[in-house]
Amino acid sequence: MPRFAPALTGGARRLAAPLSALAVATAALLPVGALVTATPAVAQTADDPVRAARDAFARKDRVRLAARRAQVLDARHPLAPWVDYWELNVRLGEARVEDVEAFYQRWPGSYVEDRLRNDWLLELGKRRDWAAFSRDLPRFRMNDDREVHCYAQVAAQVEGKGNAEAARRAWVAQREPGDGCLLLGQTLWDAKLLTPDDLWRRLRLAAELNRPALARQPAALLGEPVAKAVTALFDSPAKYLNSKASNVSHVRIELAALALARMAASDPDTTAELLADRWADELGAEHGAWAWSQVAKQAALGLKPDTFRYVESAWDTLPRAKREHPDWSDDTLAWLARAALRQGKGADRWRYAQRAIEAMGPAERADPAWQYWHARAQLSLAPAGEAGDAPRAQARQALAALSGQLDFYGLLAAEDLGAPAPLPPRAPAPSDTERLAARSHPGLQRALAAIDAGLRSEGVREWNFSLIGMGDRQLLAAAQLACEREVWDRCINTSEKTRAEIDIEQRFPQPMRAEVVAKAKSIDLDPSYVYGLIRQESRFIMDARSHVGASGLMQVMPATAKWTAKKIGLDFKPAMITDRDTNLKLGTAYLKLVLDSLGGSQPMAAAAYNAGPRRPQRWRQGPELDPAIWAENIPFTETRNYVKKVLANATIYAGIMAGKPASLKERLGPRIGPHSPAEPQPDADLP
Repeated sequence: MPRFAPALTGGARRLAAPLSALAVATAALLPVGALVTATPAVAQTADDPVRAARDAFARKDRVRLAARRAQVLDARHPLAPWVDYWELNVRLGEARVEDVEAFYQRWPGSYVEDRLRNDWLLELGKRRDWAAFSRDLPRFRMNDDREVHCYAQVAAQVEGKGNAEAARRAWVAQREPGDGCLLLGQTLWDAKLLTPDDLWRRLRLAAELNRPALARQPAALLGEPVAKAVTALFDSPAKYLNSKASNVSHVRIELAALALARMAASDPDTTAELLADRWADELGAEHGAWAWSQVAKQAALGLKPDTFRYVESAWDTLPRAKREHPDWSDDTLAWLARAALRQGKGADRWRYAQRAIEAMGPAERADPAWQYWHARAQLSLAPAGEAGDAPRAQARQALAALSGQLDFYGLLAAEDLGAPAPLPPRAPAPSDTERLAARSHPGLQRALAAIDAGLRSEGVREWNFSLIGMGDRQLLAAAQLACEREVWDRCINTSEKTRAEIDIEQRFPQPMRAEVVAKAKSIDLDPSYVYGLIRQESRFIMDARSHVGASGLMQVMPATAKWTAKKIGLDFKPAMITDRDTNLKLGTAYLKLVLDSLGGSQPMAAAAYNAGPRRPQRWRQGPELDPAIWAENIPFTETRNYVKKVLANATIYAGIMAGKPASLKERLGPRIGPHSPAEPQPDADLP
């Protein structure tokens, strides 16, 4: 059992924890001369001033916010910084520098100070107050807002300190352009630091992502005729291609390529016919190759049978001089690599996958998935005998580097090298001194108080901010604090940040072990698989609720809960869905039904649990695949990542529970392909 297994359960125990350390921490942040004793716990009453303040903030009710601010400041409420932040935030448009600086001084070093600074920098950018912006920017600790980055590049240009390449990168990186990045684009264009090629590249990205808003500025900068044409081809690409058959020019070629990319999103096979019959010749090699790459990407997303032929057309059309660095997005290259793995035959599978991976940018290529598949490609393509010794050694070195990682591809890499990865040695438990430092940390205590008061979003953000700059020992102590308070998501996420010192049972806790094991074994379900799924679904948050309405420990949808309850003969009412035992019983029962319906395949069952049982049935059509290749080709990013994480989690839990390394490959099971007549028919009634 984990050493931090709680003796108490539920949020009520967390609320009962003394906040004396929080009182001291908050007092240190309150204005001098206004100290009083903090309340011993944050109670959720009908007249809770903090909850009332947040409701007023949501309604932008300045009068009520001002009143609540005065109330919590006078009472020295532990969450007073948040109420102060909300009150200033709603009137930030009229605030003065002096107001903001006074706020900074009231809450120095806190999350709300840096959060307000983020908001204030955006406001200063809108005001075009570059002097004040530049003074405040160096104090922005999070520094993770792309809109602020764009404003920062504008400020540097105005002050004559601009870096043209950094400014261009900031503009290109913005996927949802706001005022700052639009201003940056205009500033760079006016200064002749953007070229028409840059604008067309941006338009190609907008077409690939189907983001008309992203296309507006570059189209407008290229002139009104281009802007009108881009609007038309986004609205109806086929109509645009049919109505503009003449007037061959560079602009025409660019616009036709954009239209073909948009058409491919809904019908890649018809677009491929258009390309082959006419447009490939008219577009020329480079634009034609990009159009083929978009057809291949969309076909790969749809798992179309001719996808690999489109991949070959993209690479074969591209001029040889451009093959190492084609002007294609990393997302497109990723789907070309996946398509090669799924549909390529023999050496072509690995040759085309390797080519796509090597063309990716450094950040994308560093992803463990592409490191792993690149190493597999090197091993497969290495010549026999001595001539292949160097690439084989290089590939094994890459696998060895991955094998120390506690994730899907790290576990696979270890097995490729000969054996399942052993669990890392357990780091020493935090000392009393280290634990005391965590308990008395103002930001961590304020975060826990916010979570206890029902302000989970605010608490999580404050907690994460408080971890900035912590070393492994501090992180282990902070994670231990969260575990003891049963804030399991912060326990896990914090523990995952350590590098050299790892507490595997802290990263993979087993709350309710007796209940989970008993429920799983009673229906012949692997408990480690259940734990792996819960860890990914809810991080053991009992009252978790997703944006689509899934609830509780195992994130069961209301309709699924009702259907499953009827199936297993459970007397069920909708209000019971977040009850721990009921949710666990419904979730495990449904998972078992899905698993049995899919022939016992844990990858497909995990995909079904996340995306619905009918989708994996469609995704298994086509060639028989190594389960890892099948998982990597799941079209939905969320589900693809989910399946890999659930299976990796389950493998690590199995190792912890058995006390010895477990095999991910055994868990992945046999090759995945079309439904075999020998298999039981899938349950058509599964919701």
